[in-house]
Amino acid sequence: MSKPEWTGILNLDIENRAGKSVPKNVYFHDALKVQRPIYHGRTGRPCYYILNVGGGYLDGDTYRTEVRVRENAELTLTTLGATLIYKTPTKPVYQETEIFLAENSYLEYLSDPIIGYEKARYSQLDTIHMKKGATLLYSDILTPGWSAEGRSFSYDMLQLRTNIYMEDELVVYDNIKLEPAVQKIDVLGFMEDYTHLGTFIVISEKADGELVKRLQEVINEQAGDFKAGISSLMVSGFTVRVMANMTQDIEKVFSACQKLISETWYNKQLSSLRKY
Repeated sequence: MSKPEWTGILNLDIENRAGKSVPKNVYFHDALKVQRPIYHGRTGRPCYYILNVGGGYLDGDTYRTEVRVRENAELTLTTLGATLIYKTPTKPVYQETEIFLAENSYLEYLSDPIIGYEKARYSQLDTIHMKKGATLLYSDILTPGWSAEGRSFSYDMLQLRTNIYMEDELVVYDNIKLEPAVQKIDVLGFMEDYTHLGTFIVISEKADGELVKRLQEVINEQAGDFKAGISSLMVSGFTVRVMANMTQDIEKVFSACQKLISETWYNKQLSSLRKY
């Protein structure tokens, strides 16, 4: 697709310059933009906050983001607030992100929740290309929005597709599609008694079975009404999946996992991404 067809475009290119990760190129157009980077603590890692200047995603909107983290560079990328998907009577909202992680690069891509309101349709495609030695921390949360009828699943469709390649080999293929009108969504095998769904993917050569065991213990220690599981991947890494009825319960689990990883791998405290 050419530029005029996109509702919003964002390109980020981060490089290591004299031991500090800095932008090589930043470009945004129309409805997508990023704020100036914040350097939390003394990590030397920039944190960019993505902002949709329209306030929400509407019928037929299309967005594209491209991120490059070059060799030995680091980046934290998050959103300034939740992704709000409103009624889409004629055409779903479509958003795609393509990420390139060079050798020994590091990326935290931690989005705020995607909220599907009544009659919303949303399709997301994230494609991540990694080189050996790269580290990825990636999360998504799906939540239902307010409905005039008080129904939990009033959206028409929310779909998240995630493809992760390691040295051009597909190592993760994740396709979540919640379509309440055609699926019996509140049964075993789907959402059961829960309304919110979170995914946390970590890929790193530092990941091992001992860390997975400790993460399971940390998850079990968290208070709240949720159900969580952790699975190893075909490469060094794992996926945490959480079902809950509150966004905060999922975020609490993910934050506990990040905290353990930060302390175990880097002997550092977890930086706060507080936005309000």
